[in-house]
Amino acid sequence: MFFHNFCYFLKILTKNKGLVFWTLGFPLILATFFNMAFSDIEKTEKFNVMNIAVVNNEEFNNNIIFKSAISSLSDDSNKDRLFDTKYVEYEEAVKLLDEKEIIGYLYFTDKPSIVINSNGVYESIFKSVVEELYQLDNLVDKNNPNLFEEYSRIMTKYSMEVKYANTSSSNLSYTMIEFYTLIAMTALYGGILSLYVINQILPNISSKGKRVSVSPVSKFKLLISGLTASYIVQLVGLLLLYLYTIFVLNIDYGNNILLIVLLSLVGALAGLSLGMVVSLLFKTNENAKTGILISVTMLFSFLSGMMGITMKYVIDKNIPIINKLNPVNMITDGLYSLYYYDTYNRYYFNIISLLIFSFVLIFISYLILRRQKYDSI
Repeated sequence: MFFHNFCYFLKILTKNKGLVFWTLGFPLILATFFNMAFSDIEKTEKFNVMNIAVVNNEEFNNNIIFKSAISSLSDDSNKDRLFDTKYVEYEEAVKLLDEKEIIGYLYFTDKPSIVINSNGVYESIFKSVVEELYQLDNLVDKNNPNLFEEYSRIMTKYSMEVKYANTSSSNLSYTMIEFYTLIAMTALYGGILSLYVINQILPNISSKGKRVSVSPVSKFKLLISGLTASYIVQLVGLLLLYLYTIFVLNIDYGNNILLIVLLSLVGALAGLSLGMVVSLLFKTNENAKTGILISVTMLFSFLSGMMGITMKYVIDKNIPIINKLNPVNMITDGLYSLYYYDTYNRYYFNIISLLIFSFVLIFISYLILRRQKYDSI
């Protein structure tokens, strides 16, 4: 009986043109538009190594922290190096800046200072690097040579390279932020499928629901078979999105594709649970429920950065509880963590959060279904 009901729901889900569009077609259309809109931005905003000069005087050579850090950040063997550094005399540094061959130069007297001709992104980064090095230099105990060298080694290898490395590589693409949100939105669009399945078994919504309510079939088995069919269809939609973005749009998801897929699978479950709750909470017709669900999903996507990547950080800074409860943000945050962090703690935290979100909504749906009674149908 379960298999029969599963095949039945699978058939009606795939024959509904509206459901097919929103779960299979719409994400592909958005992916195409994203690629068209952001591919040029990716090229024009690609990070370039900064040309700088350092006045090679005695004060600079005596400062181990600055000397080792600038050397590390200018290393030709590092594909993510920050600087292309020339070590010159003071007069030569002034000449290079006047001829605009460098963005600025670092000059030591009693303390480090930089000279630039304009204010821009690269000049701001250069200034920020020098300021952080200066703060570290003031914290180091100059009377403890071992501690001094340890600070220098740790700072050079970890702090500076992680914080100021070129983040425009393919694994940290600006455009990827939009595709992360698209993956999350597509996962949650599975709620449209579960909403449709729930409506099919509610006697106050459809004639099929009336027949189901008086039939001897197990309502629990019917519900599980319908949700399983919905989940399968949603996974097909996610598979199509991955195949299209990888092989047609040439999007590089990096080396953690299996973890990305796992996060998508859990996200799809969250989408199904959200659709169930919307279908049971709102006592209105099917079209209105679908509109509500799509609106909620788009709102979640907006808050997580789909329509503007800064929105996510504005919410995180000012009203963090919203994104803590936002399933789209849980998915995108999990995807970001795979690239921005060396550990998987934050990734698994988002996986667990999505599972909790899903089971809580499923439990709420179960309680609502148990309490529903009808005087007449």
